[in-house]
Amino acid sequence: MSQPYVPPPPVGPQALMVSLGPLEPFRWLAAGLRDLVAHPGIGLFYGLCFWLMASTLAAVFRAKPEYTLSLVSGCLLVGPFLAMGLYEVSRRRERGQRPDFRTSLTCWALHIRSMGTLVLVLIVLELLWGRASLVVFAVFFNTGMPSNTGVINAVFNPDNWEFVVVYLAVGGAFAALVFSTAVVSIPMILDRDTDAITAAINSMRVVFANPGVMLLWGLLITTLVVVSLLPWALGLVVIGPLLGHASWHAYRGAICWQEAPVSPTPDASLKT
Repeated sequence: MSQPYVPPPPVGPQALMVSLGPLEPFRWLAAGLRDLVAHPGIGLFYGLCFWLMASTLAAVFRAKPEYTLSLVSGCLLVGPFLAMGLYEVSRRRERGQRPDFRTSLTCWALHIRSMGTLVLVLIVLELLWGRASLVVFAVFFNTGMPSNTGVINAVFNPDNWEFVVVYLAVGGAFAALVFSTAVVSIPMILDRDTDAITAAINSMRVVFANPGVMLLWGLLITTLVVVSLLPWALGLVVIGPLLGHASWHAYRGAICWQEAPVSPTPDASLKT
């Protein structure tokens, strides 16, 4: 009689989910602010990069809206690498090491395979999101496809209420999936050099373990980003690096690593 399969015991450090209190996201922001104030020059560089990305997206949307989705994919490719530089600054400060600009720029080089795989997953999700949005527009939009100049008025036309409901539902589902996949996966790759799949799974575990707190964290991120876009996205110069540093502390606060027990080595004198 065949025996049931029993998986082998896990090898290496194990990621344990921490039970989070409702005030933790605010503590992450406070810790991120301390990191930003401690190294404002590095933060300013990354903040200007985020602002440049947002300004380029806005310019393309006004001039050639059909290319916006492609450019968003490019930003999804560059953005995580920029964020990793901010995580490196926070990681070094936590370890008592002095951060420097050069290391923050090159920290991703040792994790390029895992980062590349994760970024590819994020791009695929973004493309699926874009395709689903087009389907929702085609099926539920009642007043004709809006131009880029009248999109706000067209979307909030009372005749399009079904479209708004379905679009928000579909967009919310994809946003939740992207957020769950990426919320702590990139800092985990930097910290533990895990593979992309393991990092993404553990990131989802964090969300499932603390859904209310992580929902609050997502709402705080969304609110701060929206506020930073007015006017002319200048707030991203500060909010971008602040959220980058805070995301490192979110990872450190949400996951505790349990090191694997070391098997005792037999005393050589006892060998025969």
